[in-house]
Amino acid sequence: MKVSTFRALKVKSRLDGSNPTPLYKQLQTLIRQAIESGAFKVEDALPSERDIASELEVSRVTVRKAVQGLVRDGLLVQRHGAGTFVASRMEQPLSKLTSFTEDITARGMQPSVVWVERATGLATPEEAMALNLSPGVGVSRLHRIRCADGKALAIELATVPQEFLPDPLVVEDSLYSVLDKSGLRPLRALQRLRAELLQPTQADLLGVPVGGPTLYIERRSFLPDMRPIEFTRSHYRGDSYDFIAELYLDSRD
Repeated sequence: MKVSTFRALKVKSRLDGSNPTPLYKQLQTLIRQAIESGAFKVEDALPSERDIASELEVSRVTVRKAVQGLVRDGLLVQRHGAGTFVASRMEQPLSKLTSFTEDITARGMQPSVVWVERATGLATPEEAMALNLSPGVGVSRLHRIRCADGKALAIELATVPQEFLPDPLVVEDSLYSVLDKSGLRPLRALQRLRAELLQPTQADLLGVPVGGPTLYIERRSFLPDMRPIEFTRSHYRGDSYDFIAELYLDSRD
């Protein structure tokens, strides 16, 4: 990415030393604007720290602090020996029922899991209602951080009736892979989505600032005979995911 990009942006949005907003935050806003406007595209390399500092007449410390913050937010990625690049965003279609592992592998990336907890217990009222279970029925819970190429992308809490998953420890990476081997692959699912702000515990697990954007997704999956088999609640990083829905015109309208 040429330094001239910053020169053009500076005309529209100058860094102002008299502004109470710290210079590094002003620079972060400038870079965000460049990404959102398309001046910086996915996988574009940013100019060097020295070039940015020289062009915008700020210290290299200011540039470094701004860039490090955007790396933590997931907008930029630093590659040792190569530089700083605009991070790619994941696109996830809402019309296809696939597992996280399948999605990430299909993109040529390496999926991984950081386990928070794998345990059994009695279904909560919310879980019993979602899975159509009687009170006191046992369930297996899988609480984990889902990663791609080492980057944390989502927090996921999946609940499965123990009838279908007696031992949650058998799940190492993909829940759907385990269910598929038992002939229990979900056929369809209902999903509910809403925008939220990350709470302190969630932000800590994802390694991003508190109050950052997240997309909460609640999924209920069903077997071919319509028995509920999975109730999953996920928080996806809002700075890394785009969910795509394909719509069709109703011929009756």
